[in-house]
Amino acid sequence: MLIKLVLGGCAINVVSAYALHVGLADEVKREFWDALDGVIVGLPLTEKVIIGGDFNGHIGDSAEGFEDVHGGFGFGSRNPAGVSLLEFARASDMLVANSCFPKRDDHLATFVSGVGTTQIDYLLMRRCDRVLCKDVKVIPSENITTQHKLLVMDVMIRWVKHRRATGGNTQIRWRRLSGEKISELIKRVQEKGAWESAGEATDMWAQTANCIREAAREVLGMSSGSRSRHQGDWWWSDSVRSKVEAKKVAYLLLKRKC
Repeated sequence: MLIKLVLGGCAINVVSAYALHVGLADEVKREFWDALDGVIVGLPLTEKVIIGGDFNGHIGDSAEGFEDVHGGFGFGSRNPAGVSLLEFARASDMLVANSCFPKRDDHLATFVSGVGTTQIDYLLMRRCDRVLCKDVKVIPSENITTQHKLLVMDVMIRWVKHRRATGGNTQIRWRRLSGEKISELIKRVQEKGAWESAGEATDMWAQTANCIREAAREVLGMSSGSRSRHQGDWWWSDSVRSKVEAKKVAYLLLKRKC
């Protein structure tokens, strides 16, 4: 089973696996690893991958021979199924995360039964993402089943905040067109002779429009191009504020009467 999560702009693929190794033929075991490898190979290298599962194998407390994928903090003795897990991790450029932190035995053992205590549940992640893993341990007081213990991994994902672009195109400040600015703009357009053009209609329109824009830039000015968080603040004035407050008071009085 695979679940894809997106956290802070980071895609994380969580894969759940279960290896039925006990008493099965080698061919069946190879089919399991080939199937799991097919899942991992199909995931983009830009995305995070976490594999969690019961692999029915013991990687042991020593990293000998697998120092690149075994952190050196395991439990018990290694067996053939554990070797298969370590070989898969190496082939997939992953590591066994719950072998990377020194813990007490009860925080390493994932399976407790009347026969004994072992470590068969593991969490794997890509080696390049090792820095994201802050801790992995067993919670002895929490049981997933009557025998399996809860295995928890702490992963820190940096939240990527995408800033909005602050730059923009400069524009004529048309909202300043009021009062004396209106007559000043008309005068400036007349001085530029915008209405004295002749020729084709499209040419006359283009020349007139350019004259109006040029005059408006001189009279009204241009915006800086930066985007303000509150682009509508220009209309908020003492007069508007007083009317809004009066509306609130009137609404409260009406509500009391009802």
